[in-house]
Amino acid sequence: MIRLEDFRHIVPDTRLAEIYSRAKKLYGKHIVHINATYQGGGVAEILYSLVQLMNDVGINAGWRILHGSQEFFEITKSFHNALQGAKLNLSEKKKQTYLHVNDNFSRFTHLHHDCVIVHDPQPLSMIRAYRKIQPWIWRCHIDLTKPHNELWDFLKGFLLKYDEVVMSSEKYFKEDLPVDQRLMFPAINPLSEKNKDISEKRMLEHIKKAGIPTDKPVITQVSRLDPWKDPEGVIDVFKMVKEKVDCRLVFCYNVASDDPEGLQMYRKVQRKANKLINTKDIVFVVGNNETLVNSIQRFSSVIIQKSTREGFCLCVTEALWKGTPVVASNVGGIPYQIDDGRNGFLVEPLDNKGFAERIIQILQNPDEARAIGEKAIEKVRKEFLITRLLSDYLDMLNSIMTN
Repeated sequence: MIRLEDFRHIVPDTRLAEIYSRAKKLYGKHIVHINATYQGGGVAEILYSLVQLMNDVGINAGWRILHGSQEFFEITKSFHNALQGAKLNLSEKKKQTYLHVNDNFSRFTHLHHDCVIVHDPQPLSMIRAYRKIQPWIWRCHIDLTKPHNELWDFLKGFLLKYDEVVMSSEKYFKEDLPVDQRLMFPAINPLSEKNKDISEKRMLEHIKKAGIPTDKPVITQVSRLDPWKDPEGVIDVFKMVKEKVDCRLVFCYNVASDDPEGLQMYRKVQRKANKLINTKDIVFVVGNNETLVNSIQRFSSVIIQKSTREGFCLCVTEALWKGTPVVASNVGGIPYQIDDGRNGFLVEPLDNKGFAERIIQILQNPDEARAIGEKAIEKVRKEFLITRLLSDYLDMLNSIMTN
């Protein structure tokens, strides 16, 4: 079990004292988080740590997982993509399937809590099935810069009943949404299996077991195999880098239960990689083991994150915490994490040449890479650890529940 006291000597005592103080007015309050999956993806990882810490400081915090059919998750995945700007045929059937699953789930999910926190679009419409007797908060983890207009209008009808909406970037705030909107950065748990320090011996054991040769520098992208992560563009960048520096590309990917597109994208990227897979120049690794992901992020010479859309991107945060140089797209919440040229590099998402040049720069200048890594660790320690997120949640709950 995770306890707040475990973070002593990782963050200042003043931060821990602030958290305990903010929790006082919330002692015994019942809070529930609702999302669509228990594993796979940053939301589940955040909640696993956050809910435990909420309980540790005196809040009765729970966590519910929305139950849905394959059809439902295919629809909500298309909603996710459309909210980030993709096309969508929003048929009446899709709307009714979406509402039907949420309505049914509400029949056996009793919410007599003091506050309900709903994460992302999948369970968003649950609010219409309840007689509202407490504050409801919608925590959006995706990029809402240019949402599909018809879908946004459909979902906004449910959002009007919410008391607060939380975004990962001020760029996602919506002028046409007459509900209080708050900025809150996601965070990582530095003590989790994915992020805690491990020995070089253990790291190399996991690297070799995963079938990753250790004879040359490794460039890695850790993410879902998702069109928004542009894995095909990553291959194009890798080919440009390899012309200058002999290296290897690793796709460390995961599959979440609420993402039915993963297998389809995997096959598409494998076709693109083609013969480079046979020569071990490109290696695919399923990141279903946190220690393995930890090992790959530490072993890699460079982490690339070539997203075209991002909510925040905790994969970047994880790599920065490990001191691994990151070259990432200048989108979503990534610019909050990387000060370009200081603790990493930002590149426009479709600038393949720019990505390649920055990666080559890191591979050819190890001293510069080490300096960047040291600055990256301090940035995360100050701003993007789970203790900061817990403090932000307590501040929000105090504001919405005790005033």
